[in-house]
Amino acid sequence: MINIDSASKESPLSARVLLGLRKAMRKLVEETAATGGSLVVKKDGVIKEVPAKELLGTLPKEE
Repeated sequence: MINIDSASKESPLSARVLLGLRKAMRKLVEETAATGGSLVVKKDGVIKEVPAKELLGTLPKEE
């Protein structure tokens, strides 16, 4: 799991915000996948519904 506390206050604000967004996105996808749900994404200008389990493989690795 990503530890926000390890994101030092010396890190730029933008880096801490991005870390928080990545953590929130991973939590959203994991919780949605656990219930067998899907999420709506936009890729290459096309909006489509994708199973959350499929999205899990595309997320960046946890730090």
